[in-house]
Amino acid sequence: MKTFSQKPAEVEKKWILIDAEGLVVGRLASIVAMRLRGKHKASYTPHVDDGDNVVIINAGKAVFTGKKYTDKKYYWHTGYPGGIKERTARQIFEGRFPERVIEKAIERMIPRGPLGRRQMKNLRVYPGAEHPHEAQQPVKLDVGAMNSKNVRTA
Repeated sequence: MKTFSQKPAEVEKKWILIDAEGLVVGRLASIVAMRLRGKHKASYTPHVDDGDNVVIINAGKAVFTGKKYTDKKYYWHTGYPGGIKERTARQIFEGRFPERVIEKAIERMIPRGPLGRRQMKNLRVYPGAEHPHEAQQPVKLDVGAMNSKNVRTA
């Protein structure tokens, strides 16, 4: 019995469409990260980008559980002494680019390095319902129906 190792030329990538309206950010991010890496396929090979292309719409309408919407903080450093900055999840969601919350959550679940950067290029996130990928005929994936905890009810 030989161990199967997929070659990059043998990879078949599908297009997946996910509507993030009402979905919990962390649960959505973990499902999307698995799809981007290709771990949902039987032909998964760790050193090959065999994940799918994922399009997320309505990213601005995703939700947090608990008090994360007001209390969760995102930090970055400017590079200067004392240059640590922070923003809450609420400030980002109400700002110009609300889709960055989901992008960052997914990015932090993908391994760092050349392969992870290539896999992140297969992700497209849009804050509204419109997207320019109709020609690829993406298959709709209902993340809310996978588990009742994926959707916030109250």
